Amino acid sequence: MEIFKRCIFVVFLSICINAYAEDPIDLNSADKATLMMVKGVGESRAQAIINYRDRYGPFGSVDELAEVDGIGQATVEANREILIVNKK
Repeated sequence: MEIFKRCIFVVFLSICINAYAEDPIDLNSADKATLMMVKGVGESRAQAIINYRDRYGPFGSVDELAEVDGIGQATVEANREILIVNKK
């Protein structure tokens, strides 16, 4: 039983480490598949983000994401730590 507990702990720890090791998602360059990794964003919302970017140009801030149809402030807040806006 002790070995089982240790195995579960190691699996849990590795999942947590992987969650923090992921690269940030740049709203100005991410493709649809990458945008779909954002919590609360599926295929249609990812496409809406791309359509918004194509129509209005690059995002000026992460908060601007809330202007996209189907994306609210709650989605922005839930993902703020992994989202960036590269203004190159």
